[in-house]
Amino acid sequence: MKVLIVKLSALGDVVQSLPVAMAIRRQVPDAQIDWLVERPSAGLLQGHPALDRILVSPRHQMAEADGLPLSPLTGFGRELRSVRYDAVVDLQGLMKSAICVGLSRGSRKIGWRGGKEPLAALAYNHKLAPFDPDRPALERYLDMLEPLGLELPARIEFGLTPRPEELAAARSLLPWEDDSQPVVVLHPVAKWDSKLWPLAHWVELAELLGERGVRLVVSGSRDDQAIGRLIARRSGVSDLVDLTGRTGLKELAALLAMADAVVCTDTGVMHLAAAMGTRVAALFGPTAPWRTGPSGAGHEILRAGLDCSPCFERFCGDLKCMEQISPAQAAQAAMKLVSGR
Repeated sequence: MKVLIVKLSALGDVVQSLPVAMAIRRQVPDAQIDWLVERPSAGLLQGHPALDRILVSPRHQMAEADGLPLSPLTGFGRELRSVRYDAVVDLQGLMKSAICVGLSRGSRKIGWRGGKEPLAALAYNHKLAPFDPDRPALERYLDMLEPLGLELPARIEFGLTPRPEELAAARSLLPWEDDSQPVVVLHPVAKWDSKLWPLAHWVELAELLGERGVRLVVSGSRDDQAIGRLIARRSGVSDLVDLTGRTGLKELAALLAMADAVVCTDTGVMHLAAAMGTRVAALFGPTAPWRTGPSGAGHEILRAGLDCSPCFERFCGDLKCMEQISPAQAAQAAMKLVSGR
């Protein structure tokens, strides 16, 4: 069996799709399983035990270039069509993924009817019924196993166990020489403005956890370094290291695996931490934890419980749903996770 999984973005969605690849690998050990992804999440998939080949969409490369460079698109099209697949599975369900499905060579092209961009279904010759958006995303992705003639897995696997060199690289970024105190990762950023928790809340949370003897790590991308510096400076916590902009996805995954708990909003890092087996205290406002909450048991979900939440809006002039989650609540949730690890 030759299968192409199309899940381009974003990080959390890619992570939640990995159990599909793992289930195929477990049930069809000699299958060829390839994955089409966009550049920001590609690094996480390199060397994954369930995957044979990673194809990287040129969409970001073309967007950054002047004019319309044809060479990346031509090379990508040639690579995409170099294999005739038994099945091409679209776990994205958007036009950007459906175009890739249409360009690919596959006997069966599988995806959902309906969805945010219904025209995407024109690329499929095997259409699943529109999904219930209130079902957990991971469960919806696993529905794609049925048209492949496969069973749901008895155990959810992500296949993201860090390698020794990745753990060593992550450990080298930490200033502590022993494991005598718990480590909590704070991830204070999100792509949606409406998911952001106030900076002052993050500072107060760092202070509260620091007073309890917790070692803190602030994570984020290079674009988040200003936020990391502000939390470090304003909180004044001595046992805090700012790693914004200093980790790739592999090092970040290893760091999350080493942590005792993670505090974050509804982001890709929340899903990555859960996939690494680390429990999270997740702050939810505009989105629904029953749809996109962390996988597994033992997590702490914090919500203000307002009537307008969840609204699923990226922008909001009144962020009460996030602001009314207090630093004290987040600190209590984090300490509960730390004490139970």
